[in-house]
Amino acid sequence: MSQLPRTLSAVLLHAQRLKRRGWRQWLWLEGDPDDARREAQTLWHAHAWQAPLWVGEHPPCEPALLASQARTQLGQEHQLIVFDAANGGLDPDALGALGGTLLAGGLLVLITPCDWGNAADYDYRRMTDYPYAWESLTFHYLARLARLLRAEAGVIRWRVGKSLQLPRLPPSAQQQTLPPDADCLTHDQARAVAMLAGLKRRRPLVITADRGRGKSAALGIACARLLDKGIDTIWVTAPRPAAVAPLFARLAALCPQGERPSPHEVRLASGQRVVFIAPDALSASVERAELGGDGSYLLVDEAAAIPAVLLGRWLQAFPRIAFATTVHGYEGSGRGFALRFRDQLDRYTPQWCELTLNTPVRWREGDPLEATLNRLLLLKAPLPPRVSDASAPYRVTQAALAQDETALGALFGLLVQSHYRTTPADVRQLLDGPATQIRVHGPMHAPQGVVVTRSEGGFTPELAEQVARGERRPQGHLLAQSLAAHGGCRRALTARWRRVTRIAVHPDARRQGSGQALLEDEMASARAGEVDLFGATFGAEAGLVRFWRQAGFVPVRVGISRDTSTGEFAVMVAKALTSHGESVLAELCQRFQAAFFNLLAFELRELPAGVLVQLLKDWPPLTLSELQRQDAEDVAYAKRDPRLARGALQTLSVNAGQQALTQEQQAALAALTGWAFQNRPLEKGHKAAVAALRQTVALLL
Repeated sequence: MSQLPRTLSAVLLHAQRLKRRGWRQWLWLEGDPDDARREAQTLWHAHAWQAPLWVGEHPPCEPALLASQARTQLGQEHQLIVFDAANGGLDPDALGALGGTLLAGGLLVLITPCDWGNAADYDYRRMTDYPYAWESLTFHYLARLARLLRAEAGVIRWRVGKSLQLPRLPPSAQQQTLPPDADCLTHDQARAVAMLAGLKRRRPLVITADRGRGKSAALGIACARLLDKGIDTIWVTAPRPAAVAPLFARLAALCPQGERPSPHEVRLASGQRVVFIAPDALSASVERAELGGDGSYLLVDEAAAIPAVLLGRWLQAFPRIAFATTVHGYEGSGRGFALRFRDQLDRYTPQWCELTLNTPVRWREGDPLEATLNRLLLLKAPLPPRVSDASAPYRVTQAALAQDETALGALFGLLVQSHYRTTPADVRQLLDGPATQIRVHGPMHAPQGVVVTRSEGGFTPELAEQVARGERRPQGHLLAQSLAAHGGCRRALTARWRRVTRIAVHPDARRQGSGQALLEDEMASARAGEVDLFGATFGAEAGLVRFWRQAGFVPVRVGISRDTSTGEFAVMVAKALTSHGESVLAELCQRFQAAFFNLLAFELRELPAGVLVQLLKDWPPLTLSELQRQDAEDVAYAKRDPRLARGALQTLSVNAGQQALTQEQQAALAALTGWAFQNRPLEKGHKAAVAALRQTVALLL
């Protein structure tokens, strides 16, 4: 018998052993790319795999998809996935997404050339900022993956034409018992369904789980139970429609009589329905009081990938609400979600409940593939311990970080818990992103704070003009390009910038000045390098605007549309580091201030009032003239129609926002600012709204 059949037979026999144990495994197929693809193709046809999938460009087998389409497979199940990283490169997010779709007895086959890890691959082009070429980037991330794979005991190594190394499998885990609920696969899932179907008013449920624990299917089963109880409408939201595909698939299976007007809606003949709504549309409807209120239901899947400020608004609007989230993985960080959101749960609904799903659904405990994916993609990067450290922040090189797995895990764990959307590709960006700088506070193995920045700008005047006119869009340079293309400032692109891409402080060390110290040190370094401006962009949240203002930054742009995933407007801030930077910043502020008030009445009418108050604190000082004060007093103490004194009340808002106010006056300022600039009524009825407005004006006068 030739070497090839023996190798193939050994792999298939090993897959059978995996299936008996309820496990899956990573198969690393190295060699000449064409030879490796032929071997993978032979493996594909040698067994009746359930729903095999080929990922990569120019696939020899079908069905297939590009790595960029990996998220379309969320909720699907495969027993063989061939990931061709030799053709098109390795997309870490695609690998993370597809790993969770593999069934027991399945193989995740990664095809790489023999020298994989010795150079950047073609997928690096997606993070290559102008004017870099992807071939010139460092490749610390790929070298790390190759190094870890060689040392990983739970990986099958197949070197084409040379050898096959099959890892020994430990004894199979004990068979898990099925729950009494016939619709559920685990006792965990059955408990979740029971709690979801019995949601109590103002007692929200928070479900957390690692990937593959059946939380989305539990939501679908619970929806069917709630429809049986006569609930009219159940709203479902998630960062992306694909995230709730398992929910609707399970719901449709349990409600075969229901119609599917769209892939994200199930409607019964009675008119009862379960409907997906995107976070931005949901927030807008809640703010207009079109959704929410007594008797309303909302289920939030992958809540960790949605800003806590939005979750808080929904929490107050929907009396019966549940939040489900993945604890680790590319979807978001459940740990960060808990840290940011727990305060709001305790404040608004102190009787909230929590449930954790531990038992896997698609595979059994001890699964080798889950352990390998967690290790290589840092899906369980731990939050470092809290330690006291009075030393100054210091620069960490990408090369040093790539060689220290403990430090990398701790640093990434710190970043994960501070940001609502962190993916495996962010590790690659951290290690190989061009012009990326990393500054850390605290020990390398227990960092207490980190700031990550990237270089932007420095364009020629000709290229800056083309960008501003919408004729060119070079890759990267998010902040500088936006200020030129949307704000019209050409000099924003010719100037040299450092943009903060991530900043994180240990949750137990916040509000102690660590974040400000990191920024000051990084700005000093940038200033020494003749960088003109320091900047950042983030979701519009009052606390974040306050943080950046306290660091000396001023707003230079607010995006005019909500992000479809976060439901927030983007805020851009900047600080000048040189005299040239001061000149550019003056132009940016002038352009921003000239357009902002007009945008508030239209495109930014739904910008949160708390954010608006913070943005106006750095506005050029406005003083109430005698005539304007008279107009404001006529509104407060007489019967003057407030609409006819709007100009005076706008001036009063800006003036009051720059004064020291009591807590009661701060609340009044937010209400007045929302009315004066965005025409947002203080109460529902006209008479009540006018009365409340008069009281607010009097309080600020």
